[in-house]
Amino acid sequence: MASGQRGVGGVVLFPGAGADRNHSSLVLLEKRLKPMRVARIDFPYRRAGRRAPDRAHVLMDCVRDEVARVAKRWKVPTSTIVIGGRSMGGRMCSMVVADSDDPLDVGGLILISYPLNPPGKVDAGRAAHLGRVHVPTLFVSGTRDQFFTPVQLRAAARRVKGPRTMEWIENKRHDLKGVDDVIADHVERWLSELSFPRT
Repeated sequence: MASGQRGVGGVVLFPGAGADRNHSSLVLLEKRLKPMRVARIDFPYRRAGRRAPDRAHVLMDCVRDEVARVAKRWKVPTSTIVIGGRSMGGRMCSMVVADSDDPLDVGGLILISYPLNPPGKVDAGRAAHLGRVHVPTLFVSGTRDQFFTPVQLRAAARRVKGPRTMEWIENKRHDLKGVDDVIADHVERWLSELSFPRT
């Protein structure tokens, strides 16, 4: 690592709407990233045993609170923590980072199967806030994801103002079933290249 730089302080991961913190890909990521610290977090509705997600503001508040709590426990600034997750989990993280009133200061974003447009909708407005993202961002997606075409996701990703990396998994749909190892490979490699200035 170059002089005056520091590494990733840890990773905080959130699941998609239909899963919890024990999704196989998140569990494998934690295992593969050791000894780096990883926290896998459930949203409030999951903790309460409900299936239907909370409203966006509740999910976003959860992201803020959990990242702050983890940073305090790990004794690192949030600016060295990378956050993200699968589908809705990653989207909520990106919205908190892009919040025009109070953006969360983190080191980077991991967006696995970013849910750009629900199936059957052309433009769900889930890309506009990406123009306020200024941190390194990793997209990992299947080329047959039902929530977008590769052309659509590339266009959305170009809005990100920070460094962006796109990794495609051929012939895989939104669930990225059976490729947990491939996802972990992409995330591990991307994280290994991140460093942040010392303040």
